[in-house]
Amino acid sequence: QVQLVESGGGSVQAGGSLRLSCAASGFTFSAYVMGWFRQAPGKEREFVGAVNWGHAYYGDSVKGRFTVSRDNAKKTVFLQMNSVKPEDTAVYYCAADRGDIVSISSWEYDYWGQGTQVTVSS
Repeated sequence: QVQLVESGGGSVQAGGSLRLSCAASGFTFSAYVMGWFRQAPGKEREFVGAVNWGHAYYGDSVKGRFTVSRDNAKKTVFLQMNSVKPEDTAVYYCAADRGDIVSISSWEYDYWGQGTQVTVSS
């Protein structure tokens, strides 16, 4: 069956770095756009970034600080988080979209991971 398993979350101080990983199985990984979303308490789910077969796209709040990349051989997508801020605190979710075009809308994504908590302290 389809599985997306995030790892790498935890606590970090503002200005620090964290790297999230998402291991995929049960579908043709290379044929999917892979994205990251986040959700803070009391807020809507927010697009963080996504990568298709050649390009990465980012939400405005993380542009220049976060990097999304993928390793198709290992069926894994990564989120490198640099210069983190307290407002980056959220549960981070990995997601997969069968479409050809990167979407920032969560309802376009077909599969989701269980999420991993990231907490940034000031």
